[in-house]
Amino acid sequence: MKSAIVLCSGGLDSTVAANYIKNRYKRLIILFFDYGQRGLEPERRAAKKCARDVGAKFKEIKIKLRGISSLLDKRTKARKVSRAALRNTKKESAKWYVPFRNGIFLSYASALADSLYKSGVKSDIIVGFKNEGADAYPDSTKEFVDSMNHVLQTSTESKAKIIAPLIKKDKEDIILLGKKLGVDLRGTYSCYIGSSKHCGYCLACRLRQEGFYWANVDDPTSYKKKMKDFRLAKGLSK
Repeated sequence: MKSAIVLCSGGLDSTVAANYIKNRYKRLIILFFDYGQRGLEPERRAAKKCARDVGAKFKEIKIKLRGISSLLDKRTKARKVSRAALRNTKKESAKWYVPFRNGIFLSYASALADSLYKSGVKSDIIVGFKNEGADAYPDSTKEFVDSMNHVLQTSTESKAKIIAPLIKKDKEDIILLGKKLGVDLRGTYSCYIGSSKHCGYCLACRLRQEGFYWANVDDPTSYKKKMKDFRLAKGLSK
C-alpha cells in the first residue's frame, strides 16, 4: 500500500496540492501543525475541510516554536500592503518568516513515514511549495527539497520521498489548477492576521488577491477590507 502524507496548512497551495495527488495514492493523511500561529483556528478548520474533501485522515501535531518568529507574536502589526509594494516583497516577507519551519515540519512528517513503514506502508511526503522566485524563503525552494530528500535517503528506514508538485507554478497557475480540479478555493485560508475572515490587506491576502487577478478568476474570498487600489472583477487582464 502506498500512502501520501500531505503537509497542509489549510492554505490555497497545500490544499490544491492535496487535491492534485489524491487519486494517485490508496491512503491519504493530511498533516497539520499547531505551532502557536495566529491563524491556528481558521487554518485548522480549512485543513480539516481539505481532509474531508479528499477523503483523507486528519492528523494534528502540536509543537512549540514561540520566541523565534513574529508570525507567532500577536503584538506584531501587519502592514497594509499596497499593490505597488508587491513588486518587491522581500522586506515584508522577512517579517513573517518562521525560521526553518518547513524543515521542522518535514522532520516530523519523515518520522511519521518511518512509523507507517514499520506496519508495511510506504509513504511519500507532499508539500505545497510553489515558485517564489527571488522572494523564496530558504526552506521552500527546489534546492531545499532536493537536499532534504538526500538527508532522508541516509537517515530514515523508509527513505520517504518529498514531492513538491507545484514547485514550478506561480500563484495564478495554482488557482487555475484548483479551479480545474474543482477545489473549493473559498474554503482555504491564507491570512497572516489570524482572524476568522481574511483581513484583505496583509501580504498574504494581497498575494492571494494578485493570484486571482492574474488567473482572471473571480476571487471568492470574503475579506474584511478590500484595498482601493485593487480590482478583483473577472475579465481584467492587467
